Amino acid sequence: MTNPTVIEVTRGPLVESFHTGSLAIVSATSGVLLALGDVRRPVYPRSAIKALQALPLIESGAADHFGYGDAEIALACASHTGTTRHTEVADAMLKAANLAESDLGCGAHTPLGAKAAKELWHSGGEPTQLHNNCSGKHAGMLATSRHLGIPVEGYWHADHPMQQRVLAILNEVSGLSLGPDVMGFDGCSLPNWAMPLETMAAVFAKLVSGNGIGKAHAAAFQRLMRACWAEPEMVAGPGRADSVVMANLPGRVFMKTGAEGVYCGGFPELGVGFALKIDDGATRASAGTAMTLIEHVFPEAKGLMRRNILKSWRGLEVGKIRTAPALQDALAGLKLR
Repeated sequence: MTNPTVIEVTRGPLVESFHTGSLAIVSATSGVLLALGDVRRPVYPRSAIKALQALPLIESGAADHFGYGDAEIALACASHTGTTRHTEVADAMLKAANLAESDLGCGAHTPLGAKAAKELWHSGGEPTQLHNNCSGKHAGMLATSRHLGIPVEGYWHADHPMQQRVLAILNEVSGLSLGPDVMGFDGCSLPNWAMPLETMAAVFAKLVSGNGIGKAHAAAFQRLMRACWAEPEMVAGPGRADSVVMANLPGRVFMKTGAEGVYCGGFPELGVGFALKIDDGATRASAGTAMTLIEHVFPEAKGLMRRNILKSWRGLEVGKIRTAPALQDALAGLKLR
């Protein structure tokens, strides 16, 4: 199946570039509401399922034991920009569990946020693992391991009890039996299992609504979402779509980006989950598709993100990033209310 163009990039009067992709929208009670493109091909969810990977942090009692509040819990779900607050909260999470930056297995990289990277450069500092956008997720897994009394060493390995616990949850909520044939590794070295977009959307429909999953998972995910709505900038950073949307639509939208053009999320009030993948992995297209969906469901979200205008270095408008007809037509027939 050839996926349709979902986002177009214009320059002057012409379409200069285009991004193909697929989108699945699923109701926890009514099943598939929209299947645009190939939604059954296995796709790595990447960081879009960090909140799901954080379930053991809540369910094990580790978050309560170490006194984690909304900021720490939200950071465990985050792909953050490496601001001072992000790194300080990650460091505090580790210290509460008698751990250190050197215990992290995510590796170091320059902060994702341009401002944070510039500040670090001007200070003469070097990036540490705390600056890694996944440091909160890793700190949460380390704390969970410490609390459960399992080894903290090698917690990122696929055969470690921590990752096996995550895998068991993925199998349970997806109804799949995920194995080595669909296992890859994230940039932060954690295992990541591919699933069809249709399944990923169904998983998020269950998680945001609490329907079709156990009470423990439902309560834990509700707590994770509340933390992300209370501390949206911990989830991403200033000006980023996840943070901006959840700050403005708390309780109504949960969303999380992932590398290589993936987005997942859901609408708790409606009991609906979504998952999308851009074929070429472009973030501008995945964010554009996600925002198009959110603005369709919640018209009040229009204008929250102003990323559709392309400008020259002199500030002149030269083009636009716009929704393609195939996505417009698909969403025109989508009724969620």
